[in-house]
Amino acid sequence: MKITATIITLDEERNIARAIESLRCADEILIVDSGSVDRTVELAQNLGARVIEANWRGFSAQKNWAAEQASHEWILSLDADEALSEALEAEIWNLKKTGPRDDAYTMPRLARYLGRWILHCGWYPDRKIRLYRRDRASFVGDFVHESVDVRGSVGSLENNLLHYTCDSLSEHVKTVDRYTTLAAQELAARKVKVPLSRLIADPAWTFVKTYFLQRGFLDGPEGLTIAHMAAFYTFLKYSKARNMS
Repeated sequence: MKITATIITLDEERNIARAIESLRCADEILIVDSGSVDRTVELAQNLGARVIEANWRGFSAQKNWAAEQASHEWILSLDADEALSEALEAEIWNLKKTGPRDDAYTMPRLARYLGRWILHCGWYPDRKIRLYRRDRASFVGDFVHESVDVRGSVGSLENNLLHYTCDSLSEHVKTVDRYTTLAAQELAARKVKVPLSRLIADPAWTFVKTYFLQRGFLDGPEGLTIAHMAAFYTFLKYSKARNMS
């Protein structure tokens, strides 16, 4: 079982070294960069990664194209702001030794937000398929929140993929603005109508669900912030979608 780790990048000099250094279990590290103007490419090359520059195709298409360029059949797909925990890396080493029994594997993702690991708010365990055979699986989703579709069996890894999200609230606001535009474009492309009642009610429900039902209150002030931002995300997504229709 030989693995190519793939990462798509654009101006990720803050994150890329941490991601690459966590991938000692990979037999190849492949970076597909879509025009970084910072030190992303330089840092990746200095750390031994193979770098290919390619035009942006969209999240799913870019990740699938990266998998096609890989030297090995097994793909470990990370985002630049993610890293394997030491326990997850050891688990993958063990999987390589024993041999895989499935065509893809999920792993729990643990997010760090404003300096705190978030265990509630619907953010954990947030299982993602990131290790897969490229002939049996691929990314799907045209706009945002891409996921892996598997044509075979799916197993589970038990240790955490670490996700380093926002270090500041202003960074979170920028991320919400970018992703709500993509989400609104998806709604518009599917011709989903957003009535005014939904624009009013859904953000409030999102806050209640995140903070109370998903126990965001146990994550302290950061949990309260996440609940408010989740509600804002919902409001902004629907507002933009109504404006596009």
